[in-house]
Amino acid sequence: MTFNDSFAYIPIFAIAIVALVLLPLLFIVRKRSTARVSFIVFAADLILFVSSLITGSRLLSGNADGSAMVFYAVSILIALFLFIPYGYMLATFEPKKIDVLVPHSYNEKAQKMAEQSQKAEEKSRDLSENELSLMDINRDFMAQAATAYTSDQGYNSFLNYINKTIKDQINADGAAILMVDDFEDLISVKAFEGDFPPPYKLPSDLPHKPVRVSTSFKFASFPLSDNIFGEIAKSGRAELITKPEMDDRIYQNGPEEFLECGSYIIVPMKIQDTVIGVTAYARKNGTEKFNEDHLKTASTLTDFAAATIQNVIAVKDIIEKSEMNKESEIAGRIQDMLKPAKLPLVKGIQMGTVWNPSAGVCGDYYDVIVSRKDRVSFIMSDIAGKGINSMTVMTMLRAMLHLVVNTTQSAGKILTWVNKGISSESYSTDHFGSLALINYNPLTQSIEFATGGVIPVCYYNSETDEIKQISQSTDPIGVEKTSEYKDFVQKVKSGDIIITYTDGIVEALNEDGQQFTADALLDLVKKNHAKPSKELANLVKAEVKKFSGNADQHDDESLLIIKIQ
Repeated sequence: MTFNDSFAYIPIFAIAIVALVLLPLLFIVRKRSTARVSFIVFAADLILFVSSLITGSRLLSGNADGSAMVFYAVSILIALFLFIPYGYMLATFEPKKIDVLVPHSYNEKAQKMAEQSQKAEEKSRDLSENELSLMDINRDFMAQAATAYTSDQGYNSFLNYINKTIKDQINADGAAILMVDDFEDLISVKAFEGDFPPPYKLPSDLPHKPVRVSTSFKFASFPLSDNIFGEIAKSGRAELITKPEMDDRIYQNGPEEFLECGSYIIVPMKIQDTVIGVTAYARKNGTEKFNEDHLKTASTLTDFAAATIQNVIAVKDIIEKSEMNKESEIAGRIQDMLKPAKLPLVKGIQMGTVWNPSAGVCGDYYDVIVSRKDRVSFIMSDIAGKGINSMTVMTMLRAMLHLVVNTTQSAGKILTWVNKGISSESYSTDHFGSLALINYNPLTQSIEFATGGVIPVCYYNSETDEIKQISQSTDPIGVEKTSEYKDFVQKVKSGDIIITYTDGIVEALNEDGQQFTADALLDLVKKNHAKPSKELANLVKAEVKKFSGNADQHDDESLLIIKIQ
């Protein structure tokens, strides 16, 4: 074999390899239908592979002669000849649409998407003009809801908009929206428009005049029974009433024509299974009565309205809570300035305190005022409620007490003056509190105290090892300005202890709903009377915490322990 012959097999083997690689690719193309592949192409490729393999092998072994190359040339000609009819077929026959040239999986997916799109179009075409209009109204409800968030009258305006919109859609003569008040078991009119013959019994003293009747209706409230509005709110079922004279729930007021009952549609507004109100619509007697289509339209729009109204209520609650939290934060800062930053050092006594607010602004207030050599005043109070109003009452109490404890007046007289001052203020009508004022005289070794309300004053006698409450319940501070408070005096000696506290300490609950109790508190003080006041107060705080465990507490906890040295 010459040099040139020794390398002649290389391109022949290369053709064989290409033909071999092409064969499975053709199978894949045919299976996925990404192009047209005829059996002629497979035959041509197979001839090229086999002839190249045979010819290359003979050249490589040295047995090749001229006949081998002739064989190879003929094989190539045959393969090329096979492509002539295939090319003619592609050139002359009508090609298939392009969609069959893409993968089957793609075709199926595209077909499904096309079918879904077609169904959606058909469904959209099937919607009546009325249904499309209702969807537009629902979008309007959502758009109008935005105004209800930002103004005080926005909610009422929003209800009026809903009321008028549904009224116009069903061509009602009159319309009303009534909302349920869960706290009072009432359903009250919140929106009213048009001529609405009342289906309930009018008050006997109400003149039968259109203006007077409609005005009365606008501000009416009804129980959840014995009237058509309450009954439907309780049942949760919409009703079409076309024969009011045959319905026991409809009251015929008459004989005036404007009071004669026509037809009614009343629909409950529901959020899941909870009824929050009803929408009510009326047509006057003598006009065309409502029908089932009107009921369907009113029910659909009422469902839209109920969902939107609930969203408005929820957002307004969040806004109000946020405002209350801000108010509580401001009041909390003020209170931090009111309570003593630290207890003063007073010769002859020890003091220990507990001050544990439950949440937000603490309604409890304690103070220690060293006013004269013969008087140290201890104050413990519990103001009803929380927030700015309660903080205002607390601030007034503190200012008055700091002013008058420096006088020579007794504890009872001081408390009487403070009560008159608080009771005279108009803002304190719904805000009152309990207060204990304890004046200690280190010169006479005695305490003089007075209490308003239920704040207790307890006394531990170190000589007899007895502990008991020595105060009495009286009128709270801020309720009646004519209330007068009495003085009580108790001699004390070294080792004696005075305790005063708010009810949050003794009413602390554990996980079983049991209270800590006053007996438990006094028992704890008695058993640990030898401890310093501060250590004793910390012990009480720890015991209450241990008793409560993970149970939530809903009242403030305050304690003041005074130990005579």
